[in-house]
Amino acid sequence: MKKKISPAVSNSNELTLSEKKLLNRIIVITQDHNVNNLTRTKAYLAFYLQHPDIHWAFLGHMVSRNGGWNMTDLKGDFLTRLLSKKEQESFFHFLERGNWLIFQDAYPQFLLYEESLKQNRPLFYLLPHLNVSTFMETVWNYYWSVRDPFILCMALVINEQSYLEKRVIQNDHYQKEVLSKFEFSLQDWLSFNQILFPAEGEKLKGQTLHQFQSLHERILLGKRLYAVLFRNKNFHLQALDWAKRHPHTGSRKDYWPHLFNDIKESVPGIPYPLRLKACRLRDGAKRIYSPKLEYAWKNISQPEAEPGDWFQDISVVDYLADDIEMMDGEIKSEYCKTLERLEVAALAQKAVSLLDQR
Repeated sequence: MKKKISPAVSNSNELTLSEKKLLNRIIVITQDHNVNNLTRTKAYLAFYLQHPDIHWAFLGHMVSRNGGWNMTDLKGDFLTRLLSKKEQESFFHFLERGNWLIFQDAYPQFLLYEESLKQNRPLFYLLPHLNVSTFMETVWNYYWSVRDPFILCMALVINEQSYLEKRVIQNDHYQKEVLSKFEFSLQDWLSFNQILFPAEGEKLKGQTLHQFQSLHERILLGKRLYAVLFRNKNFHLQALDWAKRHPHTGSRKDYWPHLFNDIKESVPGIPYPLRLKACRLRDGAKRIYSPKLEYAWKNISQPEAEPGDWFQDISVVDYLADDIEMMDGEIKSEYCKTLERLEVAALAQKAVSLLDQR
């Protein structure tokens, strides 16, 4: 691994014609699936069902669902009252950029692994030609020999979060327009710090992130999420069954139709009382509007990913230690309180707006 720090990628002219064709095919397939949050999330699950040893594919699928829910929240009942249209746009572009970047980095790795299986030989020496970190080239080769799904999943968590660090988290534009300006909003309004894993029967597990801008905390969150999703075999099967039965639409109706609807039930302009109590609707209350992603946001084209390999410090391998135990991941009560705070904030903002108009 030490020898791999800041390596030089070999000249593409050294590649064979078949290797060049393979790389081009991987790029095209990735682009075809990297249209929006819906296509990415679907592709992750489809790959996991074909290759259940690649745990990150299912973890990525479930986390990507959360990204889609956060995107549609921006057009839902509550945040449209709390954020201006410009702020909604800024948040969306921030979420979409991160979602896009991770997919265009991770999915080519999966396709190259799939091709390696077909040819019965490791092809991971081609990863640098796909602008994948040399860190992952080393780990994939290790996985080919040892087949340790935990090590590979944690390496992908480290890789993707490190990949985002300079491109999104430390990006001057996003620091100014999103992270610094709306740090409180991200935590308390967007539920941005709560990652939810639904299962049948309104079951909900997950984890909470308290320092989103910390790379260290995001990696540790990935380890905890892995424990919730994979260390409890019963819940893993329940979550997987739920994911297969409920295609991702971006609406929170996907997991709680008793509380959310992708059609507006309330009448615009008419004030409404508090609707929520312990994640149940009060008598006669209308469901919360949570639109489908296809109706909330248009597809946007992304500029190419910024070049460069994040891997400069060998100490990141310490995160690969299997030092996590099975954890329950109970989050329903905390999430319910977040929804109630969000509703109160939205109503208060609406009341202030009405007073300002008088």
